[in-house]
Amino acid sequence: MKKVVGLICMLMLVVGLAACGGSTDAKDTAKSKEIIFWNPFTGPDGANMQKMVDAYNKTNPEFKVKNMSLKEGDMYTKIPTVVNSGKNIPDLTIVHAERIKQYVDNDMLMSYDDYLADFPDIKAENYVPEAWNIGQIEDKRYSVPLDIHSFIMYYNKDLVKKYAPTALDDGVVTFDEIQAAGKLAKKDKIDAVTVSWVKPTFLSLYAQNGGKLTENGVDPTLDNQQAKDTFNLWKDMYKDGITTKDGEDYFQKFIAGKVIFAPEGIWMQNTAKDAKFDWGITNAPQLSEDKNKMVNWSSSHQFTMFNSEGRSKEKTAGVLKFIDWVQDNSLEWAKSGQNPASLKIVEDPEYKEMPQSFLLLDPAEQKSLKIFDYKYNGYVSEQLDANGNDIIFGKTPVDKGLADMQKAVEDKIAKDKSNK
Repeated sequence: MKKVVGLICMLMLVVGLAACGGSTDAKDTAKSKEIIFWNPFTGPDGANMQKMVDAYNKTNPEFKVKNMSLKEGDMYTKIPTVVNSGKNIPDLTIVHAERIKQYVDNDMLMSYDDYLADFPDIKAENYVPEAWNIGQIEDKRYSVPLDIHSFIMYYNKDLVKKYAPTALDDGVVTFDEIQAAGKLAKKDKIDAVTVSWVKPTFLSLYAQNGGKLTENGVDPTLDNQQAKDTFNLWKDMYKDGITTKDGEDYFQKFIAGKVIFAPEGIWMQNTAKDAKFDWGITNAPQLSEDKNKMVNWSSSHQFTMFNSEGRSKEKTAGVLKFIDWVQDNSLEWAKSGQNPASLKIVEDPEYKEMPQSFLLLDPAEQKSLKIFDYKYNGYVSEQLDANGNDIIFGKTPVDKGLADMQKAVEDKIAKDKSNK
C-alpha cells in the first residue's frame, strides 16, 4: 500500500512540476500580460534600470514590464538560440547599436513601423541623431535608442593645474598637450595618461586620422597607414614613459592620484567618486584643437524586438508604451552616468548639473559623438581587445599586429552566414 501511495505522490509531483514550469507555447506567451525585458545591465546601472521599470509599473499599465538583467556575453549567446527555437523569446531586448545590422541581415528583428503612428513622439527630432539613425535600415525602423554612451577622459584637477595649466582652457586636450605634461610630470613619477580600453581608444584616434572600418560595408580596412599612425602615437607615448604600464590597474592608479588624464567611459563615474581629489571629465584626447574635428567614440543601448509569433499586437503596443514612457522619464538613467538619447533630458535642471551633460548640451560636442556603424564591428572589437595592448606595449610590431588582425576579421566574415 505504501508503494502505491508513493507512486501516486510521485505522479502528482511530476504533474505539479510540469504545471509550475510554465509552457513555452506561443499561445500562452501571447496571452501573458507581462513584458519580458532582457538587458545587459548587471552592474550598478542595473539598479537604475530596475527603478525605472518599477516606476513604470506603478503607472498601472495593461502590460507590466519584468526586468531581466543578464550578463552581456550570456545574453548575446542566448539570443540566436531562443529566436531560432521560437521559444522563450523576450518581448523587449536592449542590444548594442553595432549589432543591429547583423540581426537585420539574419532576419531576426521586427520592424516598429506598423506601430509608430500611434506613438508620434517616437521620432527622429526627439533623439540624439547619432543614436537614432543607426536603427533605420532600408527605410525601416528596427530600434529605438535608450542612450548614447561615450568614451571620454577623466582628469585630476590638481595635477592638471600643476602640469598642464592651459590644456583645458578650450575644452579640448590634445595629444601634444598630454605629451608636454608627461615630460614635466615624469620626474615626479606621475603618468600623463592611462592606456585603457583599447577598442574605443584606438577607434577614436583612428577616425581622427581619417580611418574607416570599411569602404564597402563588408570588407574590413584595418591594415592601413591611418591604423599604423594611430598605434604608433600610443606606442611612442608608452616608450617615452608617460603612460601607465602593462598589467597595471590603470583606473585605480588614476584614483590614487598618480595619473593626470584617464580616458574612460562616462559610465565609470561611480568608480571615480572613490577618488580623494577633485576630478572632471572632458573629451577624449584629440589631434586638433578644432572642436569641429573632434571624435568621441560612442555606442548606444537600443530597444529592439526580436521576431516572435507568440507576441500579440496588443503586447507589442504595450512594449511601445513603455519605450514612449522612457522618453519622458530618463533622468534615472542619467543618474547611472549615462547620457539618455531622448533630447527631452537637456531641459532638465538636474541633468544639466551632471558631468556628462556637456556632451549633449553643446551642439559641437553632440556632433563629435561617433558610433562605428559597421556590420562586423564585433569582429573588429574582438581583435582590438585581444591584441591592441600587445601592440601599444611593444610586444607585437605594429605592421604584423595589424596584418594579423585584418586577416582574422576577414576569416570570420568569410564564415558569417549573414553575408551570404
